[in-house]
Amino acid sequence: MVWRRCGINLLNKCPRLAAPSVERTKLQQRLELGPGEGGAYTTRQTMSQSTRRIVMFNNVSADGYFATPDGNLDWVVPEPEVYKAATQSLGENDTMLFGRKTYENFESFWPHALDDSKTAPDPHKPERRSEQNREMAVWINASKKLVVSRTRKNVTWKNSELMHELDPKAIEALKRGPGKNIIIFGSASIVSQLTKHRLIDEYFLVVNPILLGKGRPLFCELDSRFGLELIEANSFKSTGVVTLRYAPAK
Repeated sequence: MVWRRCGINLLNKCPRLAAPSVERTKLQQRLELGPGEGGAYTTRQTMSQSTRRIVMFNNVSADGYFATPDGNLDWVVPEPEVYKAATQSLGENDTMLFGRKTYENFESFWPHALDDSKTAPDPHKPERRSEQNREMAVWINASKKLVVSRTRKNVTWKNSELMHELDPKAIEALKRGPGKNIIIFGSASIVSQLTKHRLIDEYFLVVNPILLGKGRPLFCELDSRFGLELIEANSFKSTGVVTLRYAPAK
């Protein structure tokens, strides 16, 4: 779970990450990336400005897992530029969409991450604290949280709303409604289902230099091939992290 004013763009409007290696694609040129408020890079959309975008943001291992079999994320390699971009782009988003397991992981950590300190702990390694983590904690606790679960009877975390099933038509209506962009962290089942219905607008992958050998695959429920088109790729030699931004292929 790494983040961006992280719209990661987080993501409609994803800031360009400064990195030793950047690959610019024709798709990126069509998106007309340019400097936005505060110097962060934003996407000038050709679609209606009222259309909300859904952006999936996930850390993955080099062999394609987003978590260990027990859901652990202590293998994530912190890349300062990714954290910096994440906190810079938080204002472009106001909603998170979760599956039950990821929601409960967030629920067990983030409401308790704020104290009187100017920093907050890292969810992957609590002994690692930073001001960026605190900004993320403030944003997560204040943002709307939609959780899809057939087993939960209620949700009590601030600004949370329970959905008993993932209805593609309801998600389409959500995208047409008012508000900023929608982010998905973790939530492999939700990612797969929305991918099948072509409802995710951007896939932001942070590839970590580690082989887990076994774990939870991110696209675990896809039953057919799904083409992606590269928007941008960045590599960070100091940590070995690579970030990849993809859009669904047309």
